Amino acid sequence: NPGTSSPLAVVETSDGSRFTMLAPEGIASGETVRFTERSILKPGNVLPLSSIPEGTPVYNIESNPGDGGKFARSGGNHGSIVGHGKNVIVKLPSGAQKKLHPRCRATIGVAAGGGRNEKPFLKAGKRHHALRSRGGIYPRVRGVAMNPVDHPHGGGAHQHVGKSSTVSRNAPPGRKVGSIAARRTGKK
Repeated sequence: NPGTSSPLAVVETSDGSRFTMLAPEGIASGETVRFTERSILKPGNVLPLSSIPEGTPVYNIESNPGDGGKFARSGGNHGSIVGHGKNVIVKLPSGAQKKLHPRCRATIGVAAGGGRNEKPFLKAGKRHHALRSRGGIYPRVRGVAMNPVDHPHGGGAHQHVGKSSTVSRNAPPGRKVGSIAARRTGKK
């Protein structure tokens, strides 16, 4: 799925129409998923937050009722229900706790596609294409490897910064490389 790292599952409804949803970890083709309020707690089932007990892992969590899911959508991600009240408190993958409307829905389980980052790229070209699709810079050349005309850390008979790498907060653009307005440097 472009934009998220999780694979999609094609779901066929009882009337024969098809749509896609973010697949949960451990689902297989031919399994049944339910979208009712009283569905059992099974990976892939979609329930309102008010019907999900505390501690249950959920993903594709809605921010407002009916928006289709905004939080915890990338591969291997999940949030968990922390508490119920007037609003439902959900712990997001970032660790932040968010109060959401009880009618917001979420999918039970963990989004499939986790561990995607553990496999090495193996080829520079694969990394180039992956980063290019996301607007990343590749290859990223170090400043000390450049000439002095190209970077403040460039130049010299051997690769070294040659001056303090700590720069003022008020330094002009172009000089602002290295440790910007660092309170301290070195090992802790």
